[in-house]
Amino acid sequence: MGTTVSERQHRDARDTRRRLLEAAAALFAERGYERATVRDIADRAGANQALLFRYFGSKSALFGEVIARNGEEQLRTTPPHELLEAALRGLLGPGGKEPGGRALATLLRSVDSGDEIGTAVRAISDGYARVLASLSSADNHELRADLALSWLLGIGMMRVLVGKEPLADADPDEVCALVTAALGTLLDGLPAADGRP
Repeated sequence: MGTTVSERQHRDARDTRRRLLEAAAALFAERGYERATVRDIADRAGANQALLFRYFGSKSALFGEVIARNGEEQLRTTPPHELLEAALRGLLGPGGKEPGGRALATLLRSVDSGDEIGTAVRAISDGYARVLASLSSADNHELRADLALSWLLGIGMMRVLVGKEPLADADPDEVCALVTAALGTLLDGLPAADGRP
């Protein structure tokens, strides 16, 4: 039995929507929200701008879905004890090669892009913070998680946006080793090397 016209259209619509999301994720990670145009996203996806607006309604709604999709993918597929390193590697790599790894880099490139985007940023940040908080048994585990996430985003900002040397060209393995050791201490609630909590 062959597929009906309706089934083919539905499958084509899903494929077009997926291609638009993938193109948007790549362009937002490369350029940030403001510099990624609707036309460029549609062109990269092999679609037209009208379809982008039909499926997502607006560029900011598309961005929110990209952030949610990429961040949720990383949160869903990464064991909690590996999330710090996975998120950090996403920031240290060239724009992040995997969609989940691009989530924080995309956030960084788009931090000042408006209220709708702020909502998406807060939602995914809350997801990361919840997972990070689960790694700590300390009474102030939520604060520790927010501090860890803030440090990751600060590292990403200095490397990705500012290009601060020597961080901008530092070996990702070395940065990961240093940062995960320090953040592990913070999240585990263990005393620092000097004995202070």
